Amino acid sequence: MDTNSKIYVAGHRGLVGDAICRSLNKAGFVNILKRTHAELDLCNQAAVHEFFADEKPDYVFLSAAKVGGIYANDTCPADFIRDNILIQTNIIDAAFKNQAKKLLFLGSSCIYPRLCPQPMKEEYLLTGPLEPTNEWYAIAKIAGIKMCQAYRKQYGFDAISLMPTNLYGPGDNFDLKNSHVLPALMLKCHNAKINSDANMTVWGTGKVLREFLHVDDLADASVFLMEEYSESETVNVGTGVEVSIGNLARTVVDVVGFKGDLVFDTEMPDGTPRKLLDSSKLHSLGWQPHIPLKQGIRETYQWFLDNQGKIRS
Repeated sequence: MDTNSKIYVAGHRGLVGDAICRSLNKAGFVNILKRTHAELDLCNQAAVHEFFADEKPDYVFLSAAKVGGIYANDTCPADFIRDNILIQTNIIDAAFKNQAKKLLFLGSSCIYPRLCPQPMKEEYLLTGPLEPTNEWYAIAKIAGIKMCQAYRKQYGFDAISLMPTNLYGPGDNFDLKNSHVLPALMLKCHNAKINSDANMTVWGTGKVLREFLHVDDLADASVFLMEEYSESETVNVGTGVEVSIGNLARTVVDVVGFKGDLVFDTEMPDGTPRKLLDSSKLHSLGWQPHIPLKQGIRETYQWFLDNQGKIRS
């Protein structure tokens, strides 16, 4: 990519999109297109095609998506499958029809089978049943990956797909009903500290294992792959390090400074037992993550404290 290239970041206000914009700015890219939902409804096919016809972006980062944790996926399945399929279909098709040079699609590690062999390799996709608590979102994301591959196969369109692991960082969603596990733990722990509570409840047994990647690392990987990778096969983006939810909660407690006890609510769902990506393909291309988990949690909590008026909750 030339630093003067016209780059559209779909979902620039979200956790990932904002980080991609930061990474692009750091790398010297100056012509970044951004549209809020009020300015461009990505579920509106005609509006999306009009935008692409007018602006003709050279490169597209498709980070816009409807996302959420177990509760949100379980209670609003129709919203998750409908909105995500509409968003990605409209953007991929419009990018191709308006001669974009390349598109990068952000998938998710939740697309892999629930009981997938660990660590999860890219070729394990569609080899088993999905995790029921987020299958609607996963199916939509799988459709996006397959659409990128289909447009490459039929039209030669340079569309690539990334599969990031669990993300966190500045700009995260801290809504207890809709957020992912780490920001939810951080908010609950912060509130428990402020309220001088005797204990804090964590959903599930605390025994399931997860891998976490700072969103700035994902953004740097996205820019790297946009410049260095052009194949149909998906690419996992992770750290290769996993932690139990129980130990994650203890790390958050240590960073936040909560002095009470942790209580694990075993009546609540755990989700997938283990979810570790095999990111050897990406690492062999020359990219490695740089932000350790505790450092990232500390930086995210400081951002949380400094941006109370901007918190999405």
